[in-house]
Amino acid sequence: MKNPRPLLGLLAATALAWTNSGPAQSVSDPPGVWRNVVMGGGGFVDGLVFHPTAKDLLYARTDVGGAYRWDAAAGQWRPLNDWLSPAQNNYTGIESIGLDPSDPNRLYLAAGTYSRNPAAILRSEDQGRTFEISPVPFHMGGNEDGRSNGERLAVDPNDGAILFFGSRREGLWQSRDHAVTWSAVTTFPDLSRLSPPPITPPTAPPTNAAPNRFRRTENPSSGIVSVVFDPASGTAGTPTPVIYAAVSTLGTNLFRSDNAGATWAAVPGQPIGRRPSHLIRAVDGRLYLTYGSGPGPNNVSDGALWKYNPPDGVWTDITPEKPTDGDRLTWGYGAVDVDAQHPATLVATTIDRWKPKDEVFRSTNGGLTWQGILVANGQLDYSLAPYTSRGHTPHWTGTVAINPHDSNQILFGTGFGIWAATNATAADAGGPVTWIFQDQGLEETVPLALISPPTGAHLISGVGDIDGFRHDDVDVSPPQGTFAGRRFSSTRDIVYAGGQPEIMVRSGNGGGPGAQIARSSDGGNTWEALATDSPGGYGGGRLALSADGQTIVRGTYLTRDRGVTWTHCEGIANGSRIIADPVNPQRFYAYEGQRGKLLVSTNAAATFAASAAELAIGAGRGGGVVLAATTGLAGDLWLGSRMSGLYHSTDGGVSFAKIPAVKGVEALGFGKAAPGKTFPAVFLLGNLNPRHGRYRSDDAGQTWVRIDDDQHQFGSADVPTIIGDPRIYGRAYITTGGRGVVYCDLAPPAGR
Repeated sequence: MKNPRPLLGLLAATALAWTNSGPAQSVSDPPGVWRNVVMGGGGFVDGLVFHPTAKDLLYARTDVGGAYRWDAAAGQWRPLNDWLSPAQNNYTGIESIGLDPSDPNRLYLAAGTYSRNPAAILRSEDQGRTFEISPVPFHMGGNEDGRSNGERLAVDPNDGAILFFGSRREGLWQSRDHAVTWSAVTTFPDLSRLSPPPITPPTAPPTNAAPNRFRRTENPSSGIVSVVFDPASGTAGTPTPVIYAAVSTLGTNLFRSDNAGATWAAVPGQPIGRRPSHLIRAVDGRLYLTYGSGPGPNNVSDGALWKYNPPDGVWTDITPEKPTDGDRLTWGYGAVDVDAQHPATLVATTIDRWKPKDEVFRSTNGGLTWQGILVANGQLDYSLAPYTSRGHTPHWTGTVAINPHDSNQILFGTGFGIWAATNATAADAGGPVTWIFQDQGLEETVPLALISPPTGAHLISGVGDIDGFRHDDVDVSPPQGTFAGRRFSSTRDIVYAGGQPEIMVRSGNGGGPGAQIARSSDGGNTWEALATDSPGGYGGGRLALSADGQTIVRGTYLTRDRGVTWTHCEGIANGSRIIADPVNPQRFYAYEGQRGKLLVSTNAAATFAASAAELAIGAGRGGGVVLAATTGLAGDLWLGSRMSGLYHSTDGGVSFAKIPAVKGVEALGFGKAAPGKTFPAVFLLGNLNPRHGRYRSDDAGQTWVRIDDDQHQFGSADVPTIIGDPRIYGRAYITTGGRGVVYCDLAPPAGR
């Protein structure tokens, strides 16, 4: 069945370009545009919030990739937080969204990825085009348990200067000046402090990877998960008297204030024994709450849905289906929403119903009866993101929203993006509901590896939780989906042979039994696992591939028979990073920090010996050594770190010259030479006296131009990477920590 009409003006997937997604610039725009490499989504969308009165005004929040606003005219999502600098990276995990019902221009984002780091409220008066930052004294966990609960942040519908925020560890907080300053509500019961979530340790990986989905553990509280005002209890211009707050606890969990938050009391008769995850107020005044055994998104093994009618105090269990006690057939309820035009029409999602899979239930009689409209009576259209048709079952369904202006349109978030119904009311006559993958522009992936070979596809990407793609056209979701043949849950590294670029090797983790290394001989179209893994398995280190494609190095082991046998590389310490010369298949290089020596192999990585160069490249806190070989040139090497700047060798590492302008380097890559030049363009992520940014040099590092700007910082990346395209001058591809792969095309400098 074809979609009867587009969702909110949905258009075909296009390249995403933007010019105003952060604060006012202090430098000039670069001579080009930044775009996303289109994968078609991929990350956890854990919150969807419509403005109650402004048509088509919809926001999405993600656990590591910031927030987005739907652009109905363009048919795509607009990123709102690309201006965040690496130092502000913890603000890329959005804990909650707050909208002012009386002012559609005001937007508030509760920003904090991990509770070990400082958090802030990001304030906007222009729907997220610009922001101001209010640091806060409480913690947030936008990528921790309970991240799809909500909404914790609420704006008073009668007095927009007043906001309340339910924190994870420090109770309830209030602002009376549009979120500029905050004070604790000391009268709120401190049940949220009884079993607070642990502070995430600094060693925890900053990723949205899912733990074992069947592991049953008791989750700690995720604090106050929802705050809801009753606008009918007050009048415009004065604080709303009646406020509700739900706490993630197995005991008494729902509280009410009748005096604008001055005092609080438990709501009588409430169900206990499960943790609330979502609290919604319908336009008729009824409250709806979803419950689970834990805050989610994992390990939820029981759940329910209840309705509460405040005037008579009656609670009603309206759970669509009761979780069973059979083999792995338990689940919880993730989210609920009510149709603003028809308050008897409800939708609710299961969460962690892995068998058969999560369902979206719909009721048109206030929860008396329900119909499944996803699994039981739904059709999924994968055309805008073909990879979703293969092994990407909707899961982590922790948020759902009905368009308040169109009952046909329902959206729900999953662990890899947004599904949207375009004809929900077709279910009234028994017809199937059509769902489309609604992620155009919302590229919330964590890329871990990139290559741009001189032939074939312009880009090959390795992506956390998705595996990766061959991008023949970077502006459309790859029609073939993710890698064919050997697949991984996450691809961690990819390399190609300098003299035989159609030969590639990639490594990863997960994806079933077999070696965690795969080889392609057709430019990444198909992949075949090696015979065995290198010693140490996944912990064996990163990859290097000789220029002829015959020698594969992983960590400090090599194979020349596609993994049948592995041999230790002699003369090099375990943990060293080895790279291959792009021209000479016999030469490999590594840097040994303890001795300050560049090591060279002239026998295809069998043995290594120190060069004559005397170097002291200190990695510094949180940084590693960068060692790179210039594309297409034999023995042309670059070596540096965040703390020690950058050095260049043209004689295979015998000697190095310091690049004066570069104060620190985090990543280095190469692209097509500038017109009239022969040396490849050099791309750098690092510091140039003293501004941090991304730069290009067309003269082997003697001079540099900045290619990013204050609006395009993208936080920090899990694996900092910047590479050029060997066929398109000025194009740079970069990794981010949750905004996917982005690229910039720059016009050649004036006069060339």
